[in-house]
Amino acid sequence: MTKLTKNKKIALEKIEIGKEYTLEEAASLVKEISTTKFDASVDVNVRLGIDPRKSNQMVRGIVTLPHGTGKVFKVLVLCTPDKEEEAKAAGADYVGLDEYVDKIKKGWTDVDVIITMPPVMAKVGQLGRILGPRGLMPNPKTGTVTMEVGKAVEEVKKGKIDFKVDKYGIIHSAVGKVSFEPKKLVDNVQEFVGMVNKLKPAAAKGTYMLSVYLSSTMSPGIKIDMKSI
Repeated sequence: MTKLTKNKKIALEKIEIGKEYTLEEAASLVKEISTTKFDASVDVNVRLGIDPRKSNQMVRGIVTLPHGTGKVFKVLVLCTPDKEEEAKAAGADYVGLDEYVDKIKKGWTDVDVIITMPPVMAKVGQLGRILGPRGLMPNPKTGTVTMEVGKAVEEVKKGKIDFKVDKYGIIHSAVGKVSFEPKKLVDNVQEFVGMVNKLKPAAAKGTYMLSVYLSSTMSPGIKIDMKSI
């Protein structure tokens, strides 16, 4: 049996076994039980009553959190020369095309999001084997393949994230930092869960949303009373 650390034991003592907390209570409690020396991420885990192996029950979407995730995203825009100024003005960290395609082919992937345009997808498509496994491949469904590159960059910088249910039927995403005020965490969780709820597949039967947990990096999960969201 794994031995509990002192901090983990203290955190567990603050969580009542079997209790479902309101979202407001959980947002405050998750700050109390975080013991990391850095500003830990606050994550939400939503367990769905679907079969993700079936294509008609796949849940995937994008959402812009009201207060962002607290993370500063490094954005690369792969575009034609006429769009470079638009991307730079919107706050992109890296802008270009051929030079970055070559860098990526050599193994460079030091970015969080890549945005591109339909006309250059033939070149970007060559990077699928490198970008795909890292979750960096641009996709029209997540708004990262668009002619409006400036708008796309601004949305990412403001807190736009994409999410996808995993093979176990769980959606996991960061929704803030421990340093956030509880009210900001509440707002972000409500926006995120609300979007997941809107994406309920027509083929899904029975209870769609089975459980929602809130946790911080290396902390136990706090079960949330669904009625409070």
